[in-house]
Amino acid sequence: MDWNKYEPVIGLEVHSQMLTETKAFCGCSTKFGNPPNSNVCPVCLGMPGVLPVLNKKLVEFAIKMGLATHSTVAPYSIFARKNYFYPDLPKGYQISQFEEPICSEGYIAIEKKDGTQKKIGLVRIHMEEDAGKSIHDQDIDTLVDLNRCGVPLLEIVSKPDIRTGEEAYLYLQQIRQIVTYLGICDGNMEEGSLRCDANVSMRLRGETRLGTKAEIKNMNSFRNVERALDVEIERQYLLLESGGRVVQETLLYDADTNEVRPMRSKEEANDYRYYPDPDLVPVVIDESWISEIKAGQPELPMEKRKRFMQDYGLPKYDAEILTTEKEVAAYYESTASKLQVKSKDAFKQVSNYVMTDVLREVNEKSVSIGDFSIRPENLSRMIDLINDGTISTKLAKEVFGEMLQSGQGPDAIVERNGLKQLSDESAIERAVEEVLQSNPDEVQRYIEGKDKLFGFFVGEIMKKTGGKANPKILNQLLKQKLENLKN
Repeated sequence: MDWNKYEPVIGLEVHSQMLTETKAFCGCSTKFGNPPNSNVCPVCLGMPGVLPVLNKKLVEFAIKMGLATHSTVAPYSIFARKNYFYPDLPKGYQISQFEEPICSEGYIAIEKKDGTQKKIGLVRIHMEEDAGKSIHDQDIDTLVDLNRCGVPLLEIVSKPDIRTGEEAYLYLQQIRQIVTYLGICDGNMEEGSLRCDANVSMRLRGETRLGTKAEIKNMNSFRNVERALDVEIERQYLLLESGGRVVQETLLYDADTNEVRPMRSKEEANDYRYYPDPDLVPVVIDESWISEIKAGQPELPMEKRKRFMQDYGLPKYDAEILTTEKEVAAYYESTASKLQVKSKDAFKQVSNYVMTDVLREVNEKSVSIGDFSIRPENLSRMIDLINDGTISTKLAKEVFGEMLQSGQGPDAIVERNGLKQLSDESAIERAVEEVLQSNPDEVQRYIEGKDKLFGFFVGEIMKKTGGKANPKILNQLLKQKLENLKN
């Protein structure tokens, strides 16, 4: 099959739930996990005669996202009513934005595995409220929880610039990193804080006209988005090759079977009968507010990644891992800033510990790095003790383990447990001579060319010194003794 005959054309609609304390148009709590139908009031329940009041924080967060994605922030935007019926939408309409959104014409840059960068254009970013949640497949019946009704969202609509499942995955990763760095969304797809729908079509390569699209829903992880898109691209390709045609419809993705199946025919914008919401005044934003928000914008992940590579001399892989989460990047920088001797090697040591030991413990214990028991100043001090010869890398594992349990600093642990490294050359030399005298057969085999026995001697000397011999001094003395015996 000629898989290059057709070109996939993909656009993503991402709903990001804002980290406001109250809902978009009322004072109800947005807290996740409360008992069903407890975070509700007459406004979000759509009772007759109630009036919505816009949450200013939602507008601020929308401006932050617009600036972070190089979008144009509109000085004037309006809310619209998106009309449709569903049991979890008690008003019979959703307050959203349509013709005049708050942000438009931005982009998000991604970097692919081959190192090439690509800009995914944004049609718009607009504010809206969430619907409730229908819980299906219950023994008794479908249940409705309206806690989520009115929770503030930003919908981020991409241009049809995405061509593969991998690009979609990278694009979503960037959105998640941006919203979490901005502090406007926790990015949790499992709890529904970040949700994604995809529009997929195919066209002959070289064509400019878009094909008939299908929309995919029910994708609850970045990998599932990538897998669902790959499945749908293959489905449409085979359909077109067999002489069939793509029908405009909404599909559900089943992660267990890795299949898509029809849900309903796809609605067009005019099916929703959008019209300006008569209960909400236009949103007017002056330049001074935009400038104030811009001045407070944090360093974003892609810029931070480049700086980590430049300022700390880190490899690209390390910089990517360390900047994935804002809190991890802050932990790394805090640790690196407290080193006594700031060098490229020491910065790399910090990176190694954070990426392996620290993140392993954080993930195993399911805690945030902010609650991690080893504070940056203690990890930094432990690395200083390694580099000034006080403890060996091997003994540092013991120190790290005890810091993990007690939260104490490394100096107290080293002193209490007698973990200081043995750097006395005469003492190490005596241990080397004793080990060589105790193992004449191994010495003879080494002289005859069995060079791998060097590691055996090192191990035996370490046992004799309780693991405290300075490895650098030990290796120098041992090598010198063995070379003398050879000659």
